Amino acid sequence: PGEGLLPLYEAKMIHQFDHRWATYAPAAGSRETEGDNSRDCTPTEKADPNFAVTPRYWVSETEVNKKLADKNWDKGWLMGWRDITNATNERTVIASVVPRLATGDTLLLMFPDQKHGERIACLLADQCSLVHDFVARQKIGGTHLKYHMKKQIVNLPPSHYTDTDVSFIVPRVLELTYTSYDLIAWANDLGYEGKPFAFGGSGHPALTPHKAIPGQNPERRAILRAELDAYYATLYGLNRDELRYILDPADMMGEDYPSETFRGMKNKDMNAFGEYRTQRLVLEAWDKLEAGELH
Repeated sequence: PGEGLLPLYEAKMIHQFDHRWATYAPAAGSRETEGDNSRDCTPTEKADPNFAVTPRYWVSETEVNKKLADKNWDKGWLMGWRDITNATNERTVIASVVPRLATGDTLLLMFPDQKHGERIACLLADQCSLVHDFVARQKIGGTHLKYHMKKQIVNLPPSHYTDTDVSFIVPRVLELTYTSYDLIAWANDLGYEGKPFAFGGSGHPALTPHKAIPGQNPERRAILRAELDAYYATLYGLNRDELRYILDPADMMGEDYPSETFRGMKNKDMNAFGEYRTQRLVLEAWDKLEAGELH
């Protein structure tokens, strides 16, 4: 680190809706990192809105600004996805918004048209949706998700979203992503000027049905993501049984059905919660949408 230098973000440092997934630990008695000593960020670190990840490398700010100027990009944030992936991973498409900094060659960037304003948050929500991920898993044949393949995967265009859609999606994306001050430019571009949201705690004021208590709702992020997954299933025109199939084909076709979609996610949920929690939350959100109870 030093004057005129920006952190270099690597793909493994992000996860869906999370730009503080992993960090590097400085070597003993030094401000510099030593070797590949990366680790997951702790819940305590994520709860601190002033915490920022420590990179392994630093890059000239002048060089970064030059590259972004070539893309006519003047925003204080970037949006991208992990190149290294697999169709058998917990999730195939890992996308997030990150601060304006340098990115390595395994964190690929997208530069959406800035005229779409807060609808850009819908693009990120689309990337992280189960429907988008399901389609990606049918295309991935190796361990890379390069530009040429990403451009072949389904995305809803900005014109597809109504004002009602935007009012549902944007507050949830904002709460999931704006958890630290280094993304204040992103929050401002989404029309929000308040403090960062507690990671898994206090809720967006627009999402009144939740009535969250700060720091006392560890499932909140999972619930918000499930609501977005259910909502995108409706936007893509799926019915409930098709959504059930995406979540777990065996739930629809029987235990001996020779196909699977999200085994990694299901196994992780079973180990952590004793149930396929993602499936339950997504289908509960679907039913609430159908009943008009979720806005």
